[in-house]
Amino acid sequence: MMRIAVLISGRGSNMLRLAAHAGPASGFEIVLVAANKACEGLALAETQGLSTQLVSRTDFASRQDHETALGDAIVEAGAEIICLAGYMAILSPAFVERFAGRIINIHPSLLPDLKGLDTHERAIAAGMARHGASVHLVTAELDDGPMLLQAGLAVTEGEDAGSLAARVLRLEHALYPFVVASLANGALMAGPDGVVWHNGPAALKDTDPAIADVLSGTVIWPATAAHSEISN
Repeated sequence: MMRIAVLISGRGSNMLRLAAHAGPASGFEIVLVAANKACEGLALAETQGLSTQLVSRTDFASRQDHETALGDAIVEAGAEIICLAGYMAILSPAFVERFAGRIINIHPSLLPDLKGLDTHERAIAAGMARHGASVHLVTAELDDGPMLLQAGLAVTEGEDAGSLAARVLRLEHALYPFVVASLANGALMAGPDGVVWHNGPAALKDTDPAIADVLSGTVIWPATAAHSEISN
């Protein structure tokens, strides 16, 4: 199975959804949940029997020292892929280079729109008609990198940021496990040569019905990806 490390800073809801779907059927396992500060998600990961490690930024004199320790913990755990799940720190170019092509992130907007924080409030304020979530490869640029998959929804007239956030989070909780499982089973390939989906719609149809139900009609296949045998 593909071995993943999940980096968190808060409640860890996406981490918990990954944990819920991990196993032989999905083809991946969580070998480490690491946090850069004490947080609810780390405690919840422990209750799930997951291996956890607090690598607190305040314990290190420099960002470089902190990231070196974090990276060493990931390597020691044997993780092949790093999943950022509400990890509230910008990774340095050196860290990204150390794990080039192996870090993915989930972001609560339809990138490249609304990079950064407070995406739901900003979507409402801008009067955007569409909003959603994106999973992408991480590069040195904030909320950038090759797109793996997105899921979108219509913003309802009169909707507030809290309601919109809850609906987008529901998409996130289906989108992230599907992308990670697709990387594990080969339906999705991402690397130096780009992003390739091998009949992504068929993979979505064959996934966990709970995930397929949420993502049906919402998935946005990346325009920059190569596709083989794509059919609806």
